[in-house]
Amino acid sequence: MALRLPPTIRACLFDLDGVLTNTAEVHAAAWKQTFDGLLRRRAGDGPFVPFDALSDYDEYVDGRPRLEGTRTFLRARGIELPEGTESDPTGTDTVHGLSNEKNELLLTLLRDQGVRTFPGSVRFVEQARAMGLRTAVVSSSANCAQVVAAAGIDGLFDARVDGLVAAARHLAGKPAPDTFLAAAELLAVTPPQAAVFEDALAGVEAGRAGRFGLVVGVDRTGQADALRRHGADVVVADLEELIGPAS
Repeated sequence: MALRLPPTIRACLFDLDGVLTNTAEVHAAAWKQTFDGLLRRRAGDGPFVPFDALSDYDEYVDGRPRLEGTRTFLRARGIELPEGTESDPTGTDTVHGLSNEKNELLLTLLRDQGVRTFPGSVRFVEQARAMGLRTAVVSSSANCAQVVAAAGIDGLFDARVDGLVAAARHLAGKPAPDTFLAAAELLAVTPPQAAVFEDALAGVEAGRAGRFGLVVGVDRTGQADALRRHGADVVVADLEELIGPAS
């Protein structure tokens, strides 16, 4: 089997949620419960406009570091909250408090529902490694290592750049290209020699900003046109579409 990639590609950089693991919907559910609680509290006797788990998730939080996702959605709704501190508990109307609440809800949902992979993506990563390509997982999630281990795919990657690594190295989150650039450096390749695989609009923006050799948008929710507008060179419904017979 072969992969439908440019011959110059030597490494593949994969987003986690929505590309490798079927956890984007769990993230969306956790964000919705968190933001809807805040929006109800602030609505009072006025109209309550809930968080949309598709459009709001795609536009404002998907692919971004947790705190930045919180800030971006709040700005979109014209809501100003204090930053607070990392120790703010659930129910505290601060950026940190909401972010902590979302993370607690996410971990509960993952524990209750488990972690499922996309089989086509796993086959693609396995074939990439069989062809001698280097691989990395690049995620804004601070829970990346636990999710990858729970999914049983931690042995498929030569490097991991996640939310914890980004914080330790002071890397800007997606849509900035910094985390992908850091992964390419760990794999000893230049950006033109690496392909980025993303389902998030912010993620494909990061791939384009980093001038990577190929940016593949993975359309799980019917946003193919938006992925192209934000920087995807190629859009597929599943990475298995990029696996072909040997030439």
